[in-house]
Amino acid sequence: MYAKCGDVVAARGVFEGMEHRDVVSWNSMISGYAASGQWREAVELFRRMQAEGAEVNSVTWNTIAGGYIQMHDYRAAVGLIRDMVRGGASIDFVTLVIGSNACSRAGWLRLGKEIHGLAVRMQCHEIDSVINAVITMYARCNDMEHALMLFRMMRCPGLVAWNTMIAGFALSDDAEAASRIFREMVCSDVQPNYVTVVTYLALCARVANLQHGRELHTHIIKQGFKGYRLLWNSLIDMYSKSGRLSVAQNVFDTMDDHDMISFTSMIAGFGMQGKGIVSLRFFKRMIDSGIMPDAIIMVTVLSACSHSGLVDEGEELFDKMVKSYGIKPQMEHYSCMVDLYARAGLLEKAEELLNQTPFPPTSTMVAALVGACHEQGNIIIGERSARRLLEMKTDNAGHYVLIANMYAAAGCWNELATVRKLMRDLGVMKAPGLAWADLGNGFTPFLVGDRSNPLAPEIYEVLDELTEQMRSMNNCTDLEILSMEELRG
Repeated sequence: MYAKCGDVVAARGVFEGMEHRDVVSWNSMISGYAASGQWREAVELFRRMQAEGAEVNSVTWNTIAGGYIQMHDYRAAVGLIRDMVRGGASIDFVTLVIGSNACSRAGWLRLGKEIHGLAVRMQCHEIDSVINAVITMYARCNDMEHALMLFRMMRCPGLVAWNTMIAGFALSDDAEAASRIFREMVCSDVQPNYVTVVTYLALCARVANLQHGRELHTHIIKQGFKGYRLLWNSLIDMYSKSGRLSVAQNVFDTMDDHDMISFTSMIAGFGMQGKGIVSLRFFKRMIDSGIMPDAIIMVTVLSACSHSGLVDEGEELFDKMVKSYGIKPQMEHYSCMVDLYARAGLLEKAEELLNQTPFPPTSTMVAALVGACHEQGNIIIGERSARRLLEMKTDNAGHYVLIANMYAAAGCWNELATVRKLMRDLGVMKAPGLAWADLGNGFTPFLVGDRSNPLAPEIYEVLDELTEQMRSMNNCTDLEILSMEELRG
């Protein structure tokens, strides 16, 4: 009674006062600790139970195995299940689910397959909770082939199975496969829920798949997910990353309440497009609404300043981080400031800050300075930064190409030859540029200059059209561009 009411202290007092404890009393006490989240106490009591030779049934085993998962000790959870098998303890479908979950979270595909085999031998492989756990295990271990095979074998997949498949394809950024599963789900009269939409929408945002994202937007409106703020934040994120800032702002304006994620997405979206002034307006609006910034949003707004050349504003925000917001600058913030100065042509200030950072500068920070020196033609600072970058022995081929281009532009042929030799010695090769084109029937990858792709004629036709549009955009005012965005929806 005490344990079920959450008073484990009183329950433990009664438990310790018992002269004879049976399996029920042991299980009640262990379950009481488990229900209150006191897993270490539950495990300790379990070990005492074993030491005293008390009977341990499947309920006890499963409770402790599940506890190990809650404590993120997946090895102990699987080890306990192995002890159960070796000791002849009763294994049930709950044990199989727990074992699959442990392998799923730890990424142990081989061991997960063994548990799958055990489920088949026990004829538990058609129980929904077991098959869902096994499919999840395959999906999280990036074995979507077996996950899909098991999914197709299900007579009537439930909501959990559909969500697991969509999440699995989302993990591998396979938007087309996720889209197919989503459409099958809707056609099968299984109603997508909040989890389905959030998972799929996050994928659309990551790969900037505007077509599928719009379909989801329509579905969200039809289903009335008005109060689910995370969904609307995901929509803002997707439209922002796709460059549809006017649509992102429309979604933002229709929300009843905004959180830091809402503002961060808007600040990042406008910042990436070089509209730092608008980003700063959203930041001020956020502060005025009573939301205090954290370290992440400060990186976002400083990056927006960097992409827009707002040096004074960036310096003011960097100063306010500590004095007004109580945020200690981290490496990411210093990186934004170095990038801000470098992009603005303030190479001496960028190098000075790089030398004064309380953290060892990253190769990305130094590379930003090298790139800026190349653009400004400052070979003195550029050479110092290049030597520094080479000493880091970065494995990023782009950094070596950056240094080589700077030396070539400055006519430093001996230094250029040294860099190229170093690249050969280290086995560093510049990967060819790769892009994706959507020709109306899904995304198709193609390499730069690649004419071997079967869809090359269609791809280059689209590229030619985009080139013409970019040329015409150069002759448009900002107002005209905004109007064109609004017309396209």
